[in-house]
Amino acid sequence: MVGVVPIEDAQRRAYDANLDLVLISPSPDNPVCKIMDYGKFIFEQEKKKREAKRNQKVVNIKEIQLKLTTEEHDFDVKVRNARRFLEAGDRVKVVIRFRGREMAHTDQGYGVMDEFAEAVSDIGVIDRASSAEGRNMIMFLAPAKE
Repeated sequence: MVGVVPIEDAQRRAYDANLDLVLISPSPDNPVCKIMDYGKFIFEQEKKKREAKRNQKVVNIKEIQLKLTTEEHDFDVKVRNARRFLEAGDRVKVVIRFRGREMAHTDQGYGVMDEFAEAVSDIGVIDRASSAEGRNMIMFLAPAKE
């Protein structure tokens, strides 16, 4: 810790030590520099990035398709699958496909989506509310934070 030093003095000290003057924090009002080996500094930064990338968790999106006329047992099977996906930490995309005259009853689709969200509400939360897009109605569920 040297304190506040003019740039010329800092460069001379780095040159005398046979090291580099590295800008750590480029804020305009208070720039912070260190005298160190620049190659080693870059290597350490890359090493931190690799470590952070290795510790990332990849979140997959699993899709579950329903229809307005999905029977109760089939609905329960799809809910059970969605619960399994959410417990594994994946997001779930719930899709209702409207066919033919079902397009006139999109309000029933919202009811089915609400019922599905209610069935998995203990382990999942609505990430994106149900919305009609063309002949499909889509809703995203995410695992609930603990």
